[in-house]
Amino acid sequence: MTRLRGRSPLATWLASLLGFLLALPSCATNPATGRKQLTLISEAQELQMGQQADQEAAAAIGLYDERGLGAYVQQVGSTLAAQSERPSLEWTFRVANDHAVNAFALPGGHIYVTRGILTHMSSEAELASVLGHEIGHVTARHTVSQMTKAQLANVGLALGMILRPQLMNFGNLAELGLNLLFLKYSRNDENQADELGLRYISRTHYDPQPMLTLFDTLDRISSAEGEGRVPSWLTTHPSPGNRSQHISQLIQQLPPGQKGQTVRREEFLRKIDGMVFGEDPREGFFRENVFYHPELRFRVAFPRGWKTSNLKQAVGATSPNQDAVVVVTLANRPSPEQAAREFFSQQGVQQGPAWRGDINGLPAVANQFAAVTDQGELRGIAAFLSHSGKVFQILGYTPASRYAQYDREITDSVNSFARETDRRVLSVQPKHLEIVPVTRETTLQEFNQRHPSTVPLSTLAIINEVDQNGRLAAGTLAKRVVGGEVP
Repeated sequence: MTRLRGRSPLATWLASLLGFLLALPSCATNPATGRKQLTLISEAQELQMGQQADQEAAAAIGLYDERGLGAYVQQVGSTLAAQSERPSLEWTFRVANDHAVNAFALPGGHIYVTRGILTHMSSEAELASVLGHEIGHVTARHTVSQMTKAQLANVGLALGMILRPQLMNFGNLAELGLNLLFLKYSRNDENQADELGLRYISRTHYDPQPMLTLFDTLDRISSAEGEGRVPSWLTTHPSPGNRSQHISQLIQQLPPGQKGQTVRREEFLRKIDGMVFGEDPREGFFRENVFYHPELRFRVAFPRGWKTSNLKQAVGATSPNQDAVVVVTLANRPSPEQAAREFFSQQGVQQGPAWRGDINGLPAVANQFAAVTDQGELRGIAAFLSHSGKVFQILGYTPASRYAQYDREITDSVNSFARETDRRVLSVQPKHLEIVPVTRETTLQEFNQRHPSTVPLSTLAIINEVDQNGRLAAGTLAKRVVGGEVP
């Protein structure tokens, strides 16, 4: 939660989406797929939407560019995009500062890979396979097709978010942040993007076999998560059941001259040496229901049993029935008084009785409130407080008919916001990758004994692309994870 803001990064973007709803449908042959394609969005509109969405995504997620990693990913991606059917797009390739194992493409050629997926790769050829896949989504205009569907399905949601940005959809934290950017593709889209990705990496002479290795890694992450959970990549890129088999057959069918040999394992591993691994506790972390933020020096307790979410712009929790919420953001105003005035001046928001003048010694303006929405009346508490030179906004609310049911939980949570002074919390640091030369053949377990990691052996096996009982070859490089112990 490093870039908390009261306003969603998607509000303006969604407004532009609504403006395009009146565009006339067009049908043309896609140069990448050779198929007729019906969309509501012209290429000019695609480029405009992509530029705006790219700016919002970079601001909301944050970028990771240690050791020139961003320029490196841009170079690899640009080489691939130059061999695509849309080389004239202003392609951008960025590393999102997110621990999730994911990658996504925005309209017009703006592509992101997360630092989470990079830490699970072991070669430039694997990176190229992911970038090629995402380029395929753009050249096949899958993002545009999905946006056409999303436009028609989310008109009501978008209008609600634009008209009431301070109260936008906090009742469902799963929709906060950039989830509308992570459009879920169909399995047919995924197969098509795989085929196009293979086309582009073949044209740039990368070895296609690491593409299969990466699919295996994604499957292993899925299995390790358990309880039916899947890595973010697979939630937005549903895996066709025969994905590896399908690509393996296509690789075998490639003419010998199109089977590249470029892998660049060592160069890639040197690039990610020292990279942050997993969640960064400096951006906030949970211990049970209590959230601690070392950088912003606060803690807040959410109701027990509620589902918590820590996003770049907000941290909060929703009730088990998803009918009540408590959320903390930055107000980005010079004082609690001004933030409160602007909040209560919104049309449809009614200011109720004053709640209290301070919260745990922090100057605050807090009132009960009611708000009329398209879904009915909401009731809750709006608190604005000053801490460490910043103004925080805490909202807790629920439908008016259920306020009595949640009053105590919302009140206790809002009232729990406090300064954090524990030095163990304030000094916490993230985990990092460390690349280690393997001087002699060894088992992964022996490697872990000589170079201990702060992650389980099962995780170490996945990121090194070996089994837990597997062996590491002499003269290669291996990954370990160090640091990051959270109190």
